[in-house]
Amino acid sequence: MDVDKDKREKIRAYKERRLEGGVFAIRNKENGRLLLSWTTELKGSENRFQFAQMTGSCIDRKIAGDWKNMGREVFVFEVLDTLQQKEGQTPEEFKEDVEALYELWLEKTDSALLY
Repeated sequence: MDVDKDKREKIRAYKERRLEGGVFAIRNKENGRLLLSWTTELKGSENRFQFAQMTGSCIDRKIAGDWKNMGREVFVFEVLDTLQQKEGQTPEEFKEDVEALYELWLEKTDSALLY
């Protein structure tokens, strides 16, 4: 029964953890273009990008042409801004804050550079 208790404790701790979200870019090193995006779990997005690079599968259809023609190695994952989930903040409230941060980055980024 200690195994069940340990498992429940790990699940509870996972659900109660505070998230780190933010805005990130997948940047093409050759032409400087950016795929700007946001997430409530930055580490997960970075891991997905790394997996896509290892397997050669494109992470987003917006960059698929350059991914295929220039190669996956010309793309890098860059964290542009981070936001920690506040204590007592609901996941929905946190998501709204991260989306607002993303909107600020969209406003200050040259649209000619965006995919």
